[in-house]
Order: sequence, then structure tokens, then C-alpha cells
Amino acid sequence: MKFIKLWLPVFIWCYIIYFLSDIPGLGTGLEIWDFILRKIAHITEYFVLTILLYRAFRRSFRLNLIPMLLLPAILSFLYAISDEYHQTFIVNRSGTVWDVLIDSVGILLVMFIYIKKGNYQNAS
Repeated sequence: MKFIKLWLPVFIWCYIIYFLSDIPGLGTGLEIWDFILRKIAHITEYFVLTILLYRAFRRSFRLNLIPMLLLPAILSFLYAISDEYHQTFIVNRSGTVWDVLIDSVGILLVMFIYIKKGNYQNAS
């Protein structure tokens, strides 16, 4: 039951990211707003994913500080790469290295916040 409680949110969130990436031509029709909203969405999606992964790792395993922070970040980064690759197969979508870098902003924000607050030991 603990496994499901900790890891199911991770898998659900990954599915949400996948589902959104699978929508052809997702947008508002207003070019500047599309750009801004998409970049905010990229940062937010991977910010949340990294928090969920950190929470699951923290409560599932006894790890030292470095692996506890790096494993969720690395997995989020790898998922970002796979998501961009997935988008290359969707009509009116493209996968770019630029978007992976934008995703990484959300990932790095999580790491920065946990290090700054000292929460790398006690994640909620």
C-alpha cells in the first residue's frame, strides 16, 4: 500500500505529461501566448514531477544526500528527453533540445528549493 501511495502519483503525473504531449496542435491560436504558456507548462510539469519523484524516493529508500537529490532530477530529465522524442511523432508537434532545457529549469528549481530550505532530509 505504501508503494502505491508514493509511486502512483508519479506514474499518473507521467501519464498526464504524455497525454498533453500527445495532443496535436495544442494551443490558443495566439502565437505569443502559446509560447509563454507552453514554456510555463514545461517548467511546471517537470517541477511537479521532480517533487513527486523526490517524495517517493525519500520515503521508499535510505539514500545519502547526493543520490536523494540527483536521482529524481536525473529521472525527470530522462523523462523530459523521452517526452520530446515522443512529440516528434505527433502531428503539428516537434521535440526540441530547447524544450528539454526549459524542462530542466523546473527540475533545478526543485533542487534549489530543497537545498536552500534544508528539506533534503525531510520531504513531505
